[in-house]
Amino acid sequence: MQQDNISGLQLMEKAAKSCCNWISDRFQTSTDILIFCGSANNAGDGFALARLLYQTGYNIKVFTDSSKKFTEEAELNFQRCKEISGIEILDFSALTQLKNTENSIIIDALFGLGLNRKIEGKIAEVITLLNDFPGTKIALDLPSGLFADGIPDQNATIFQADYTLTFQLLKKSMLRPETAPFCGEIHIMDIELNREFCKENPSDENTIDDLLIQNIYKPRKNFSHKGTFGKSLLVAGSFGKIGAAVLATKAALKAGSGLTFVLAPKCGYEILQTTCPEAMFISGGENEIENIKVEDDYSIGIGPGIGISCVTEQAFLKFLKTSKKPLVLDADALNILSKNLENFQFIPKNSIITPHPKEFERLFGKTLNSFDRTALAQKKAVELGILIVLKGHHTQIITPSGKVFYNLTGNSGMAKGGSGDALLGIITALLAQNYSPQNAAIFGVWLHGKAGDFAAEKFSKEAMLPSDLINELGNVFNSLNKKSSQET
Repeated sequence: MQQDNISGLQLMEKAAKSCCNWISDRFQTSTDILIFCGSANNAGDGFALARLLYQTGYNIKVFTDSSKKFTEEAELNFQRCKEISGIEILDFSALTQLKNTENSIIIDALFGLGLNRKIEGKIAEVITLLNDFPGTKIALDLPSGLFADGIPDQNATIFQADYTLTFQLLKKSMLRPETAPFCGEIHIMDIELNREFCKENPSDENTIDDLLIQNIYKPRKNFSHKGTFGKSLLVAGSFGKIGAAVLATKAALKAGSGLTFVLAPKCGYEILQTTCPEAMFISGGENEIENIKVEDDYSIGIGPGIGISCVTEQAFLKFLKTSKKPLVLDADALNILSKNLENFQFIPKNSIITPHPKEFERLFGKTLNSFDRTALAQKKAVELGILIVLKGHHTQIITPSGKVFYNLTGNSGMAKGGSGDALLGIITALLAQNYSPQNAAIFGVWLHGKAGDFAAEKFSKEAMLPSDLINELGNVFNSLNKKSSQET
């Protein structure tokens, strides 16, 4: 605020206006709106919003405890509300008399950002009652009871929002499986905070936005050939798990690999040659991977469906110990590594590992919650000099410098066996196309999620398959190319 010479009161007004516009765009003025305000600055947002919504034509009731001492800005906005006779201001005790809230909007402006303690007493009772009421529930900035960057107690009282209108930036708890469900659908309200200040004071934790992707993406030049886009090699499959090799290979092809090879056991030869005719087959054994012999100019992804037999483990570790270039490691490659922590030292610097939470636990140990898991991943990424793609609803890419990038694309329809195989193929193909390991991981995870969103829209989250996701990669690239051409 000091950077822009904006007072707290002006900032509240901007926040309230953005929320008023969002609500008026979606709900008719015949809707009753009930706003619950605490005593701090979040209450000031609520009081300002009450005034603006009333001026827009809504029927407004404000619930608060006027015996409490408000912050200076909240007090000013409270007095402005009191001056409007049409806004009914009630004590929290009147809440028990509320009836027929099915068609009402309930707005939480009790605490918002900055809470650092468990909610107890009268306010906890109010939130419990609100959670039981029917009607649409909206939280301002952050549902009351949540912390911005931590996990509340297991039995904490938390407002259960259908929508959260948060200001300027996402908060960490909005990206966590333990806390994000309380936020409902999240919408970012741009209140025009100083962007230059943000650029000059970068954070180690960032979300992946469209601008970052456009800066990473390299459109194909006309005078190119297959050699321009590198050679990908997928080490994948074993008897009964050739499908994993197929998915990884198809994903690499669709992600733009110039030349694509799959090293798999001979039992998968006919399947792979039939389903992936554009890829070339290299035999790695009979029914399982028994040897990994490749040239130095490949970008290599290892793990989908290879199993953890002794012979495969020996072949993988032998290869790993002689590898110099960054690799992409997933699935059974990670399971083999987890058997002996000493094997971590052989992972080439700037390699990319892509564990889901259980695989991460097997590799590095248990953590109390997702915040602790990210902290441990940062520590290990720095120690090992690798990138860790920590898969989940908001997959995190953790860099060797300890930076974290949260991905916002993707959906629960991707929670099916085979999605991870596709991700490995995509990232490997991007490495082959000379994307840096960090950019390959960031762009690959974003592409994977965006294609999953396209597939869910077309087939539904329930019915979409990993193969549908792979087939949507072309549409994602088309949209990227359109944006690039519009900008130039």
